[in-house]
Amino acid sequence: MDNLLTVLQNNPYPGRGIVMGKTTDGKQAVVVYFIMGRSNNSRNRVFREEGKDLIIHPFDPGKVEDSSLIVYSPLRVYKNHIIVTNGDQTDTVYEGLVQGKKFAEALSTRTFEPDAPNYTPRISGMVTFEKNDFSYQMNILKCADENGISCDRFNFSYAALPGRGHFIHTYVTDGNPLPTFRGEPVCVGIPSDVASFAQNIWNALNPDNIISLYVRAVNSADHTMQNFLFNRNV
Repeated sequence: MDNLLTVLQNNPYPGRGIVMGKTTDGKQAVVVYFIMGRSNNSRNRVFREEGKDLIIHPFDPGKVEDSSLIVYSPLRVYKNHIIVTNGDQTDTVYEGLVQGKKFAEALSTRTFEPDAPNYTPRISGMVTFEKNDFSYQMNILKCADENGISCDRFNFSYAALPGRGHFIHTYVTDGNPLPTFRGEPVCVGIPSDVASFAQNIWNALNPDNIISLYVRAVNSADHTMQNFLFNRNV
């Protein structure tokens, strides 16, 4: 199990990242999502809560160059599910659940992002609450060739164990083109003090590239929530 803060401190550009897991005391589900950016268009964003959902908005609407891949709902709630993704596939999963589809089944209709030459992978996660506990899944859709034609699909399912979580992100590190995430989601520790955990994640992310961070903790018994939101643009 890796220390998430050390992993982040040693990577100047993980891109967009999702963390899911259970606190050490076994009481809470934790969901983390962050976005980073290098271009002015990418950096012109903020997170805003709308009910139980999270929306990305342009910070300055007059400076938006292309909204197609930067403005979306990264977190939505459907019944006993929390869906988190790095793109508009959040809506794909949500609509799939409404239709009775499974997480991976809904994502089978999507591929990586059409942003050649990076071909950014689509990363997704979903927490599912059942009785007084939960489980979670993660998915990554990656370009399989240099021409952006084929897509490799990977789905991971996890039991929620106290103090354990998993971290998946879009890029290995900075580069041109950006190198795509490789391997399985990284196993990381999840402490019980989520407020401090959220602040420490924000402090660990590269200050030149970080844009926004959102952390949600949900009590698995009574489903009460704590939310922590950080925006570079305020």
